[in-house]
Amino acid sequence: MTSSQITRAALRNLPGNLQVAAIMDLVRACQAADGVTPLSEHVLLHLRYDSIGADSTGTPERGGEPGQDFLLTVDGDLAGYAYLDPPAADPHSGTTEVSGELMIGPGHRRHGLGRALAAEAAAAVDAEGGGHELRLWAHGDLPAAAALARAAGFERFRALWQLRRPLSGSPGDPLARPALPAGRTLRTFVPGEDEDEWLALNARAFAKHPEQGGWTRHDLDLRERESWFDPAGFFIADKDGVMTGFHWTKMHPPEPGTWPSGTGRGLGEVYVVGVDPAEQGSGLGRALTLAGLHHLRDRGADQAMLYVDEDNVPAIRMYEALGFTRASVDAMYRRPPGN
Repeated sequence: MTSSQITRAALRNLPGNLQVAAIMDLVRACQAADGVTPLSEHVLLHLRYDSIGADSTGTPERGGEPGQDFLLTVDGDLAGYAYLDPPAADPHSGTTEVSGELMIGPGHRRHGLGRALAAEAAAAVDAEGGGHELRLWAHGDLPAAAALARAAGFERFRALWQLRRPLSGSPGDPLARPALPAGRTLRTFVPGEDEDEWLALNARAFAKHPEQGGWTRHDLDLRERESWFDPAGFFIADKDGVMTGFHWTKMHPPEPGTWPSGTGRGLGEVYVVGVDPAEQGSGLGRALTLAGLHHLRDRGADQAMLYVDEDNVPAIRMYEALGFTRASVDAMYRRPPGN
């Protein structure tokens, strides 16, 4: 007879971060079985840094408001994991929501553990009061995840597309040169100088985006500490000395187990492109995207990827015009409060 248990854990209180290592082993096992990483970059950064307890300045992670971690064990072995962000306002609906992710190890599926972990997360949200809506990401939108969502009383309501295009420069798929609108100049990000202005521009550019628009200095600082961060691939557009747009690129590391699945030295990412709302329709976003794609190709990437919301039709049309096609889908499922 097996015995399962779900506990909430403060990662920074685990001796030697041994449990974090076990969670990362589970991430790799799920990725090998499913062909897609079960956790987003955001949660992986949480596991890497929030388990330490403070950043390089001694500031508590996320301003002292860490999310919640749930560990599911079977006969003492880690079989599942879930993470919930702190409550946040949805810029679209104005409601307060709690978003998160969960995974069950390949050897422990089809035993009701995923539903039990989702129920525990839902109970934790309900216990906080306030009528918060619980939302969970399903990376790859796999059939098993959709079935679990239905069984647990969740409904699919949002999708994030991953788009890809080759960067090989073949004659049939040319990569146009960027053409900046008149009066704009292109430079690269200067660490230690550009953070505050970039964060303000990012907030304006993604005012209606539930994740990107809420970035804080801490979120930016964590990524600047990552081995993949390269300011030479972080392009800034200025107009009269004021930052008006940006394209932050990323070269994916070659080591296994990183996100997204199947990455290597040949994969570059359009990590985030944003322009000031006043620049909408000027062609600046397209020019910045092309500048970054040329950079990624020059760095040796033979393929580029990006993420875009399914309902962001203007952005999808622009990316498709640049040769991108849909490669995979991440879905978000929501559970109304008290359901």
